[in-house]
Amino acid sequence: MAKHKKRCSWPGQHDDYIRYHDEEWGVPEWDDVALFEKLTLDGFQAGLSWLTILRKRENFQKAFDGFDPVKVARYTPAKVNRLLKDSGIIRHRGKIEATIGNARAFLDITEKDVSFSDFLWDFVDGQPVTNNWRSMDQVPVSTDESKAMSKALKAQGFKFCGPTITYAFMQAVGMVNDHMVDCFRHKACQKLAK
Repeated sequence: MAKHKKRCSWPGQHDDYIRYHDEEWGVPEWDDVALFEKLTLDGFQAGLSWLTILRKRENFQKAFDGFDPVKVARYTPAKVNRLLKDSGIIRHRGKIEATIGNARAFLDITEKDVSFSDFLWDFVDGQPVTNNWRSMDQVPVSTDESKAMSKALKAQGFKFCGPTITYAFMQAVGMVNDHMVDCFRHKACQKLAK
């Protein structure tokens, strides 16, 4: 992890943030399960630091069966109670129950012969939007696209997916490239677009 490279300011000096920024944030993701995981983690992050979520990510993956929507959709109240006792994750009943409901909504979408990926990427016409921000204060907290995505997800039964959460999600999965123009990842992520 090269700390001397020019990068966005938000990772600061946190090694976990730097690694996430350099290897994952802004990289276009089209895999259904990976998208479900990231949307779920962004929902869990609401009101908390992303660093908290990053540090618990492996625990989340174990606790939620690799974020397999088929398995998560079958969770029972007994499973919810076990998750509420798991100190390796965020023990928030509303967010845990929302994850189960979101897995069921995910399955409803994919049963209509559309992938979750296609459903989500449609909000950016299937291609990453490359922004050319020069400072972090130019970056919006939501956009028309994230508002539309939030509205569509809620209409499908998703929770913890407001427009700020969906915009953070869109940044994370490379639907928008919000690396600063002078960040070494800006062009790298731009080249990764399909």
